[in-house]
Amino acid sequence: MKILLLGEYSNVHNTLAEGLRQRGHQVTVASNGDFWKNYPRDIDLARTPGKLGGMLLMAKVYSLLPRWRGYDIVQLINPMFLELKAERIFPIYRYLRRHNKRVILCAMGMDYYWVHECTYRKPMRYSDFNIGDQVRTDEPAIREQRDWMGTPKEELNKMIANDCDAIIAGLYDDYICYEPYFPQKLHFVPLPIKSGLSAAGHLANAEDGRNKKLKIFIGISRGRSAYKGTDIMLRAAETIAQRYPDLIEIVKAEGVPFEQYQHMMDTSDAIMDQLYSYTPAMNALLAMSKGIICIGGGEPESYEILHEEKLRPIINVVPSYDNVCQELEKLVLHPELVPSLKQQSIEYVSRHHDYLKVAAQYEMIYKNLISS
Repeated sequence: MKILLLGEYSNVHNTLAEGLRQRGHQVTVASNGDFWKNYPRDIDLARTPGKLGGMLLMAKVYSLLPRWRGYDIVQLINPMFLELKAERIFPIYRYLRRHNKRVILCAMGMDYYWVHECTYRKPMRYSDFNIGDQVRTDEPAIREQRDWMGTPKEELNKMIANDCDAIIAGLYDDYICYEPYFPQKLHFVPLPIKSGLSAAGHLANAEDGRNKKLKIFIGISRGRSAYKGTDIMLRAAETIAQRYPDLIEIVKAEGVPFEQYQHMMDTSDAIMDQLYSYTPAMNALLAMSKGIICIGGGEPESYEILHEEKLRPIINVVPSYDNVCQELEKLVLHPELVPSLKQQSIEYVSRHHDYLKVAAQYEMIYKNLISS
């Protein structure tokens, strides 16, 4: 098949492309590299700042459109698959729809259905936009609500979701928000992971857990700390580190280049990530593939959607400072748990998220769409 993957989210499309190519497909990835993360792509759609940057990107996209014809599959990572205003994307989508066989929308990253459902219907006990029945009032949450509801972005998301041939969610959190509206065309496919590091070192180090400090990694995104719950996780980690200074060490990455960020993560025993999520996302899954324990989203629903009945590698925490302290303290005081959790983490990712297995699931959806 000839496949065009448009846009990027945490290396999903780039990783998926590698798997699809290994399965014999011709794949082109066109994206901005997910902003500062700068993931690999075949066609660079990064935008320079300012109005001129928008005009130049528009010109580049329109020059590329004749080459974006005749694909079996065009897959959009998000309704905002280009770094342009929503109003500018409508005609581009219609062109892609008209000149290609099948178009798929991914439910990944921020979009209208995620914002709206978590704000009003609240299908999950907590999320980026609600804690129980209470809607979050963090400034970043309010900003996203204003950005996606009652705006051209909402119109674009609804139009593409209703018009496209299929919708693919990579997390339980996204799946549950689209399910009431598109039960017939919605699919769940786990996120694709290609581990870049042998896990042997992590497992060997874990065997002698009592004789070394547990290294806890936490990455801090400037301006999004409160929104993602990193502020609570860091405060809890610092509390436990003060309580047990000989047993735990915090590895904090803030504003460092991605390569350095990865190296800091790779030398850690556990990662604290995504307090308000039910499920580990790309960053945590990549860490888990290397034998790094995830402290974050591991709710029962995330295992159920994968049909996983035995493995429980994730230390699940809820959005509460006390709960994070409690779970982290339990891990620090019971280092005998570490080797098993590390081994389970590797097996979990290998079983459900291996990029070749995930590519095969996407391939099946593509083939069914084309033959229908």
